[in-house]
Amino acid sequence: MPGHATIAGMVHGDSTDVDGLTILGAGKTTYPSSPDEATLETFVNAYPDRGYNVLLDCPEFTSLCPMTGQPDFGRIVIDYVPGERCIEGKSLKLYLFSFRNHGAFAEAIVNRILDDVVAACSPRRATVRGSFTPRGGIRIEVTASFPEE
Repeated sequence: MPGHATIAGMVHGDSTDVDGLTILGAGKTTYPSSPDEATLETFVNAYPDRGYNVLLDCPEFTSLCPMTGQPDFGRIVIDYVPGERCIEGKSLKLYLFSFRNHGAFAEAIVNRILDDVVAACSPRRATVRGSFTPRGGIRIEVTASFPEE
Protein backbone atom coordinates (compact mmCIF):
# COMPACT_ATOMS: atom_id res chain seq x y z
CA MET A 1 0.00 0.00 0.00
CA PRO A 2 1.45 3.41 -0.86
CA GLY A 3 2.29 5.58 2.13
CA HIS A 4 2.42 2.65 4.54
CA ALA A 5 5.43 1.04 6.16
CA THR A 6 5.56 -2.38 7.77
CA ILE A 7 7.77 -2.75 10.82
CA ALA A 8 7.76 -5.90 12.99
CA GLY A 9 4.39 -6.90 11.61
CA MET A 10 2.70 -3.58 12.40
CA VAL A 11 1.32 -1.37 9.67
CA HIS A 12 1.10 2.35 10.39
CA GLY A 13 -0.04 5.28 8.29
CA ASP A 14 3.09 7.36 7.78
CA SER A 15 4.82 6.46 11.05
CA THR A 16 6.33 3.48 12.81
CA ASP A 17 5.87 4.68 16.39
CA VAL A 18 7.03 1.91 18.71
CA ASP A 19 8.19 4.21 21.49
CA GLY A 20 7.65 2.72 24.91
CA LEU A 21 7.71 -0.93 23.83
CA THR A 22 10.26 -2.75 25.99
CA ILE A 23 9.27 -6.42 25.65
CA LEU A 24 9.10 -6.85 21.86
CA GLY A 25 12.59 -7.07 20.42
CA ALA A 26 14.29 -7.05 23.83
CA GLY A 27 16.47 -10.01 22.87
CA LYS A 28 15.72 -11.85 26.11
CA THR A 29 12.33 -12.93 27.44
CA THR A 30 11.61 -12.56 31.13
CA TYR A 31 8.54 -14.49 32.23
CA PRO A 32 6.41 -12.81 34.92
CA SER A 33 5.45 -15.12 37.78
CA SER A 34 2.02 -13.56 38.38
CA PRO A 35 -0.43 -11.19 36.67
CA ASP A 36 0.58 -8.52 39.20
CA GLU A 37 4.15 -8.64 37.81
CA ALA A 38 3.09 -8.70 34.14
CA THR A 39 2.90 -5.67 31.87
CA LEU A 40 0.45 -5.15 29.02
CA GLU A 41 2.27 -2.86 26.59
CA THR A 42 0.48 -0.82 23.95
CA PHE A 43 1.31 1.02 20.77
CA VAL A 44 -0.33 3.96 19.03
CA ASN A 45 -3.37 3.02 16.94
CA ALA A 46 -2.69 4.28 13.42
CA TYR A 47 -6.45 4.34 12.71
CA PRO A 48 -8.11 5.77 15.83
CA ASP A 49 -11.03 7.23 13.86
CA ARG A 50 -11.94 3.86 12.35
CA GLY A 51 -14.03 1.44 14.41
CA TYR A 52 -12.40 -1.90 13.66
CA ASN A 53 -12.20 -5.10 15.71
CA VAL A 54 -9.08 -6.80 16.98
CA LEU A 55 -9.51 -10.45 17.97
CA LEU A 56 -6.80 -11.99 20.16
CA ASP A 57 -7.17 -15.74 20.66
CA CYS A 58 -5.20 -17.76 23.21
CA PRO A 59 -6.27 -21.42 22.82
CA GLU A 60 -3.69 -22.71 25.34
CA PHE A 61 -4.48 -20.71 28.48
CA THR A 62 -3.44 -22.25 31.81
CA SER A 63 -4.11 -21.26 35.41
CA LEU A 64 -4.45 -23.02 38.75
CA CYS A 65 -7.52 -24.00 40.71
CA PRO A 66 -7.41 -21.79 43.82
CA MET A 67 -8.66 -24.65 46.02
CA THR A 68 -6.70 -27.69 44.83
CA GLY A 69 -3.73 -26.14 43.04
CA GLN A 70 -4.42 -28.38 40.04
CA PRO A 71 -4.00 -26.91 36.57
CA ASP A 72 -7.01 -25.52 34.73
CA PHE A 73 -6.93 -25.28 30.96
CA GLY A 74 -8.94 -23.10 28.66
CA ARG A 75 -9.20 -20.67 25.81
CA ILE A 76 -9.19 -16.89 26.28
CA VAL A 77 -10.52 -14.68 23.48
CA ILE A 78 -10.20 -10.91 23.66
CA ASP A 79 -12.27 -8.97 21.12
CA TYR A 80 -11.90 -5.20 21.24
CA VAL A 81 -12.33 -2.01 19.25
CA PRO A 82 -9.23 0.09 19.86
CA GLY A 83 -9.29 3.71 20.87
CA GLU A 84 -6.00 5.60 20.78
CA ARG A 85 -3.85 2.53 21.59
CA CYS A 86 -3.62 -1.17 20.73
CA ILE A 87 -2.38 -4.11 22.81
CA GLU A 88 1.04 -5.39 21.75
CA GLY A 89 1.00 -9.15 21.09
CA LYS A 90 4.16 -10.39 22.83
CA SER A 91 3.34 -8.52 26.04
CA LEU A 92 -0.15 -10.08 25.91
CA LYS A 93 1.40 -13.53 25.49
CA LEU A 94 3.58 -13.03 28.57
CA TYR A 95 0.69 -11.48 30.53
CA LEU A 96 -1.53 -14.50 29.83
CA PHE A 97 1.40 -16.84 30.61
CA SER A 98 1.65 -15.17 34.04
CA PHE A 99 -1.61 -16.88 35.07
CA ARG A 100 0.09 -20.28 34.75
CA ASN A 101 1.01 -20.38 38.44
CA HIS A 102 -1.82 -18.14 39.61
CA GLY A 103 -4.74 -19.61 41.53
CA ALA A 104 -8.10 -18.07 40.66
CA PHE A 105 -11.62 -19.03 39.66
CA ALA A 106 -12.57 -18.71 35.98
CA GLU A 107 -14.92 -15.81 36.73
CA ALA A 108 -12.15 -13.84 38.44
CA ILE A 109 -9.67 -14.55 35.64
CA VAL A 110 -11.93 -13.30 32.85
CA ASN A 111 -12.93 -10.16 34.75
CA ARG A 112 -9.29 -9.45 35.70
CA ILE A 113 -8.18 -9.74 32.08
CA LEU A 114 -10.97 -7.38 30.97
CA ASP A 115 -10.05 -4.83 33.67
CA ASP A 116 -6.36 -4.99 32.72
CA VAL A 117 -7.06 -4.62 28.98
CA VAL A 118 -9.32 -1.62 29.61
CA ALA A 119 -6.72 -0.03 31.91
CA ALA A 120 -3.92 -0.61 29.40
CA CYS A 121 -5.47 0.65 26.16
CA SER A 122 -8.82 2.36 26.90
CA PRO A 123 -10.71 0.60 24.09
CA ARG A 124 -14.02 1.82 22.71
CA ARG A 125 -15.38 -1.54 23.70
CA ALA A 126 -14.01 -4.92 24.71
CA THR A 127 -15.23 -8.42 25.42
CA VAL A 128 -13.23 -11.19 27.07
CA ARG A 129 -14.43 -14.78 26.82
CA GLY A 130 -13.02 -17.64 28.82
CA SER A 131 -13.89 -21.19 27.85
CA PHE A 132 -12.46 -23.60 30.42
CA THR A 133 -12.15 -27.33 29.77
CA PRO A 134 -14.45 -29.66 31.69
CA ARG A 135 -13.62 -30.81 35.20
CA GLY A 136 -16.01 -33.22 36.82
CA GLY A 137 -18.09 -33.09 33.64
CA ILE A 138 -18.71 -29.33 33.83
CA ARG A 139 -17.39 -26.86 31.30
CA ILE A 140 -17.19 -23.24 32.45
CA GLU A 141 -17.79 -20.33 30.03
CA VAL A 142 -17.40 -16.75 31.27
CA THR A 143 -17.93 -13.55 29.26
CA ALA A 144 -17.27 -10.01 30.51
CA SER A 145 -17.76 -6.82 28.50
CA PHE A 146 -16.83 -3.14 28.60
CA PRO A 147 -18.86 -1.09 28.69
CA GLU A 148 -21.34 -3.38 30.38
CA GLU A 149 -24.04 -4.56 28.04
